[in-house]
Amino acid sequence: MPHVRTGAERLAADPALAGGTRLGLITNPTGVLPDLTPTPDALLAAGLNLTALFGPEHGMRGTAQAAGSEADGVDERTGLPVYDTHKLSGDALDAVVAASGVDTLVFDIADVGARFYTYVWTMYDLMAAAARLGLRFVVLDRPNPLGGTVEEGPLLDPAYASFVGRFPLPLRHGRTAGELAGLYGFDLDLTVVTMEGWRREMTHAGTGLPWVMPSVNMPTPETALVYPGTGLFEGTNFSEGRGTTRPFELVGAPYLDARFAPALGELGLPGVRFREAWFTPTFHKHAGVPVRGVQLHVHDPAAFRPVLTGLSMLHVARTLHPDELRWEGPELFLDHLWGSGTLKKCLEAGGDPRELCPPPAHPEGGLLY
Repeated sequence: MPHVRTGAERLAADPALAGGTRLGLITNPTGVLPDLTPTPDALLAAGLNLTALFGPEHGMRGTAQAAGSEADGVDERTGLPVYDTHKLSGDALDAVVAASGVDTLVFDIADVGARFYTYVWTMYDLMAAAARLGLRFVVLDRPNPLGGTVEEGPLLDPAYASFVGRFPLPLRHGRTAGELAGLYGFDLDLTVVTMEGWRREMTHAGTGLPWVMPSVNMPTPETALVYPGTGLFEGTNFSEGRGTTRPFELVGAPYLDARFAPALGELGLPGVRFREAWFTPTFHKHAGVPVRGVQLHVHDPAAFRPVLTGLSMLHVARTLHPDELRWEGPELFLDHLWGSGTLKKCLEAGGDPRELCPPPAHPEGGLLY
């Protein structure tokens, strides 16, 4: 099967695309060529002067759970210093980048297409650092695994900006990292090494590329597909399936009764069916406790609307269990995930949160493909 040529593959074949003399690569396990050669190895073999590596949330090796990372160190394979950027911004991030001695930052991490997935905000913060320090920035573009023809959900309210959303994007944004870099609007020397062969209607299955887990709880493309909707349950006392082999496809809570799955089925949501499922998370929320819930089975990915589905599930849960469904996590976490305070207020008032979701639209502005 022919495969999409990523920006990383193109740069490894043509090192002149990057420019710069001392390159720092922002990457993690998703930074690979189609034959699974790690991008750092490929760029070094191509003769590029790669002098430092930078890791995002979950770490450059991808070992850390959500909100965690790996310490600074040395990459044993390449011998390059590794700098941890997670939870750093402003002066603290500038100091780390300046200490690395690079003149060009290169970004090569796969995104999953949801606004509250943090890698594109690591890119945002490092672009801001590059602008302040006068460095070049290069994005090695990769496919959006959800495709690029649909955006879904409201724009982020800037008053609720955080590390799960720094720029007004829809919840399912329908763009690649390279396209987002152009939208951010930083005043810096930016190069996007575009892909060859990617079309906006392509989901991951059509790219011919291997799926490498972007993080420890994103094991499959199917996980990424449901994540923009069921990821909202991270701000509640529901288990979103962490600690199981099907995170974000399994969702439930110990207090749910037998009405939940049938009530969801009666909604006739496009592209998805719900199966009642019991599971016992091995860690995270409700660890060691049998949980009743549902597994989402997406039978028509093109019709499926993850944000609408997540809102519908929250609405049914609040309707059936108004006294048990509660908000959990850091202060305002659900608000930050949603991008404003409207979702929580709607649920608390007994309203229908589906009314908050604008119709799906085609992404516009800053498009490269």
